[in-house]
Amino acid sequence: MRENPTILVVDDEHGVRQSFQMVLEDRFELAYAESGQEALAVLARQSVDLMLLDILLPDISGIEVLRSVSEVDPHVEVIMITAVNEISTAVQAIKLGAFEYIMKPFHVEELQSVIDRALEKRRLVKEVAFLRHELNRLRLFEKMVGKDPRMRSVFQLIEAVAPSDGAVLIQGESGTGKELVARAIHNRSPRKEMPFVVVNYSAIPPSLMESELFGFIKGAFTGAVANGTGKLEIADKGCVFLDDIDSLDTRMQAKLLRIIQEKEFQRLGSPKTYRIDTRFIAASNKNLSEWIAENRFREDLYYRLNVFPIHLPPLRQRRGDIPLLLEHFLELNVKKTGKPPKHFSQRAVDILSAYEWPGNVRELQNLVERLFTITRSDTIDLCEEPGIRLMPPHMPDKPLKAAVNDFERRYIADVLERVNGSRNRAASILGIHRNTLLSKIKDLGLVPDRSTGEPALNAAG
Repeated sequence: MRENPTILVVDDEHGVRQSFQMVLEDRFELAYAESGQEALAVLARQSVDLMLLDILLPDISGIEVLRSVSEVDPHVEVIMITAVNEISTAVQAIKLGAFEYIMKPFHVEELQSVIDRALEKRRLVKEVAFLRHELNRLRLFEKMVGKDPRMRSVFQLIEAVAPSDGAVLIQGESGTGKELVARAIHNRSPRKEMPFVVVNYSAIPPSLMESELFGFIKGAFTGAVANGTGKLEIADKGCVFLDDIDSLDTRMQAKLLRIIQEKEFQRLGSPKTYRIDTRFIAASNKNLSEWIAENRFREDLYYRLNVFPIHLPPLRQRRGDIPLLLEHFLELNVKKTGKPPKHFSQRAVDILSAYEWPGNVRELQNLVERLFTITRSDTIDLCEEPGIRLMPPHMPDKPLKAAVNDFERRYIADVLERVNGSRNRAASILGIHRNTLLSKIKDLGLVPDRSTGEPALNAAG
């Protein structure tokens, strides 16, 4: 994890600096300055968490240094140290943003207590910035749902990789739940109490990419009227989720590679280097291996991110989870709205289970919300909603009879899977006699799975 907080001691007396060193060196990283100008120079070139600042300095006063601190790094907490007991000076320092005012000679216990409170304030300020960032997203993320073997494998991977700090690359179609997986990894990791920050590259204009990621200082570009904190800094000690990583151009890919390797960056317009301790999780709905072959994605960045690869299956490949998801999202809408519960008719479940879902789980969630809202009865049946138009699955060019056989084969196989192979229940759902179903199973090449005894598609289907 990240090194101890850094404290900058600013005092022109060697003995005082030594006293601070004896008291603080076991718990903190220490830097020193003998004058105001030297203190500002240190602050400009390295990351500092807290400053112990003497009022009386040989060049400029500690009050003048305090005025300049907010321009260089507004997140640094400042504790004023002085031998002069002047109320007016103390009041002025507090008004300018100093955290506290301590008299020399100081008591060790008092000093340590004030430092701890100042650093806790700094932590809380960063946490508030993170929470504001999350509130602005206005998105709800709930637990993942699935019993399909493919999803069970994903759940096992999440549990396995969560304790590590290695990078994770999640790939899958849009709407399959890549961010949900990233959050699940973070919530099971040692960093779970720290920020989880999302960077959606496809939603950030290229001209704003660096300022969003790295932050900036006042005057770095037109419109930068104050310092801005980047998402990497907010994510320090936590996790940053790089969504749509394929949207980065090759120049930004190179910068990101260096950040992941070195764990450091610079704000726009500033020479100071900020060190971070952040876990990186990336996601893409593209085949990045193909993009590498086309020179659209850096191979070295791919391997840096792909320490733990996770692939999410599309919803059409785990149709057995569709009834579970329908129930899950109905329950969420009941909790969210306070309205009475509703349920899907068996006919609606069968139709929705046969649908291809090009938008995956996200599309299903949106449809359930719509149906829950507009259906007046407690039973949702698609035939009652003329506004619902489900897209048919894409069919390759082939003779009509072959296309019909393909559809029947897959549809019957899906129904049999949902009823655990019961011919009687499947025939009832399909609206045909049991003997007709048995004939179709034979004619369409549906053969029992040797491991389960249940019908399955043969090699031709």
